[in-house]
Amino acid sequence: MKEKILSTKNNGMPIMLLFGVLYIIGIALTIIGASNDNDILAGIGTIYIAIGWFPFKGLIVLKPQEAVVLTLFGKYYGTLKNDGFFWVNPFCTAVNPAAKTKLRQSDDVGKSVTSAETGVSKKISLKIMTLNNNRQKINDCLGNPVEIGIAVTWKVKDTAKAVFNVDNYKEYLSLQCDTALRNIVRLYPYDIAPDVDTTGDGIADEGSLRGSSEIVAERIREEIQQKVESSGLEIVEARITYLAYAPEIAAVMLQRQQASAIIDARKMIVDGAVGMVEMALERLSKNNVVDLDEERKAAMVSNLLVVLCGNHDAQPIVNSGSLY
Repeated sequence: MKEKILSTKNNGMPIMLLFGVLYIIGIALTIIGASNDNDILAGIGTIYIAIGWFPFKGLIVLKPQEAVVLTLFGKYYGTLKNDGFFWVNPFCTAVNPAAKTKLRQSDDVGKSVTSAETGVSKKISLKIMTLNNNRQKINDCLGNPVEIGIAVTWKVKDTAKAVFNVDNYKEYLSLQCDTALRNIVRLYPYDIAPDVDTTGDGIADEGSLRGSSEIVAERIREEIQQKVESSGLEIVEARITYLAYAPEIAAVMLQRQQASAIIDARKMIVDGAVGMVEMALERLSKNNVVDLDEERKAAMVSNLLVVLCGNHDAQPIVNSGSLY
């Protein structure tokens, strides 16, 4: 279905005035005919009063960034996209199958169910909207369950495709967001893992959901755009709004991260302590401060490593006797 833009000018006000004057004339003819016992005038006026309201159904007011898709006797008539006051064929019917659909998106915030049920607007918003999809529990490439949520910024690009190619373009978008999110998340580990190929080139890389959030979000956007292209929607941006391990493994993964951090810290402390011991032995030997055999060097190294790598301050013992 190809979109057809109606080139109707802002003729709503002149048409409304014209039919308003005709309606007043019909009322006047009825009154004059009834007062003068002229059945013909009275009949003409009565008939026009009965049907004269129908042309007013063709009046349409559009705000900026609004559109309305019209059908005439079941066939696609065209789309009005310009803002203003228009008059179209009163037999045309506005179509918007997603008018009653309420999702977690910016266009639906503040709209109550009561107002939606009493008077549903068939107009289609062309504004950029944000869809906050529900959080999903998905297994990453290592099989770890993670909870992730995304916010998708989108807009209607082709009104004809949005209305006629899919049953409900809002629900269709929400479903494709869920599908695309699952397809992309399962390719990445939550954190950097060895021997994992996230790009599909056969070479292990350091991609992860936590460390490569921008790349993951862009791949999600491209995946959603590919799926909703036939529905006339444009995906402007996709962002990860929530990312965490699932509750059943969150505590274990936290302990794992803490253990990894402790190991890294200990490794740094040991590397620094070994360097300091080497420097101390080298300075003592270079300046001929004391001449130590291998056994005493080993004891000194052991004592220095205990002092430098310990979690608590060392308690020195003063030896007043001989070193040997």
